[in-house]
Amino acid sequence: MKILFFGPNGSGKGTQGAIVKEKYQIPHIETGVIFRDNISRGTDLGKEAKGYIDRGELVPDTITIPMILDRLKKDDCRNGWLLDGFPRNLTQAREMDKALKAEGIDVDIVIEMVLGRQIAKDRIMGRRLCVNDNNHPNNVFIDAIRPDGDKCRVCGGDLKTRSDDQDEGAIDQRHNIYYDEETGTMAAVNFYKGLSAGNNGMPRFIELDGRPGVKDVSKELMDKLGE
Repeated sequence: MKILFFGPNGSGKGTQGAIVKEKYQIPHIETGVIFRDNISRGTDLGKEAKGYIDRGELVPDTITIPMILDRLKKDDCRNGWLLDGFPRNLTQAREMDKALKAEGIDVDIVIEMVLGRQIAKDRIMGRRLCVNDNNHPNNVFIDAIRPDGDKCRVCGGDLKTRSDDQDEGAIDQRHNIYYDEETGTMAAVNFYKGLSAGNNGMPRFIELDGRPGVKDVSKELMDKLGE
């Protein structure tokens, strides 16, 4: 099963992506990991990417897409893969589609986590980390996991925040890219939605309401994957 997964920061995409990975027993592919792997192994593409990264520039799609294709053709992707974090804009979506088709690779499913921008921002800024265990879920903006004052709802430990979770400027910048329906990530989402509509529902397009709790979203996801 070959899957593209979209969702804004704060939507819980990582949690749901892990469930999809487990269901289909496929690798979870992230572009950041691909970059680090190519750079550490000193591949030709890795050397080119490192040059751009060292100069503080964005790695061009002509390097990123071949890296992704190389990863998708590895043995562990034989039964499918879950690609998360790419494409990030309309141009990348179009180029990625061309590149996959040239390799004879078809995307089976596109999943979109649908969540309003303000809710996504609140969820990021509302995250609280337990000093005893970062896996204890606490968020001041989610009723189901709202902490008890300034104490962890699971163990009563002290809570802290991540500095990047409180950086409104950085959050807004990421969301500006994601929610842009003209050229950004939402434009890429709509590109795949159009592909599905114009090709008898292939790739299959699944929308998930990201507003409910994790368990409810997971249930909706499993129900829709099982259709």
